[in-house]
Amino acid sequence: MPRAGRAVLVCVPGLAAVAALVLCVLGVERAVESGGRGTEARSAGHRAARPAIVPRERWLGDTGSARAPARYGAPVVAVFVHHTDSPNRYDCADVPRIIRALAEGQTRARLFDDIGYNFLVDRCGTIYEGRGGGVDRPVVGAHTQGFNQRTAGVAAIGTFTAGVPVPAPMAEAIAALAAWKLGLADADPRRTARLVSSNSLSRFPAGAHADFQAVSGHADGYSTHCPGAALRAELPAIRERAAALQGRTSARAAAARQG
Repeated sequence: MPRAGRAVLVCVPGLAAVAALVLCVLGVERAVESGGRGTEARSAGHRAARPAIVPRERWLGDTGSARAPARYGAPVVAVFVHHTDSPNRYDCADVPRIIRALAEGQTRARLFDDIGYNFLVDRCGTIYEGRGGGVDRPVVGAHTQGFNQRTAGVAAIGTFTAGVPVPAPMAEAIAALAAWKLGLADADPRRTARLVSSNSLSRFPAGAHADFQAVSGHADGYSTHCPGAALRAELPAIRERAAALQGRTSARAAAARQG
């Protein structure tokens, strides 16, 4: 089993010498692989356009030279949103270095085999590929204790505690990413997804079934303040926007037509 499968991620300080970041490093479960190098379900249903995604090679540098092979699971039916608990006042041109520091904090200090997040989004709305294996494939990440199977982890770069504004481009990018990724399995961002906990260190004992919003916060599955109260408050709007990008009719519009 890769080293990441044996690690427990919690919100911990980052490598001050590397980037002076405080990492909200996220949970990893000892996931049971579904076997094979599976691909996302190709549904003819509600599909959203794939947003622009910066490939990991743009930030990777030398940190990925010993990366273990990617693990794949069943199609992604839920997205967990995180924040990195790092400074907000950064230059977006410096984001590759910031992601590299986050990755180093997880692979060197935490002994993960790769960065845990599947994707990262900066305050300018740029989406970056995180964990390797293919952005359109169901790569098993290392982001939410007990619930890395059938999910994708999206990290907002910054700290979004109560009262901290969530940049509009960031929220829009998260919605676009969720719409596309969930649309590969025809999953409605406004609905719930039933997942099975693989680790009793999550909020649910191993083997228990748990229902999550298709776009959830990290704290829904693990005992943490991540993704911060401000970003958590944006999730309902992000779900609605993602559904709209999939071409789904909003509940309000449907009710208005029926009335």
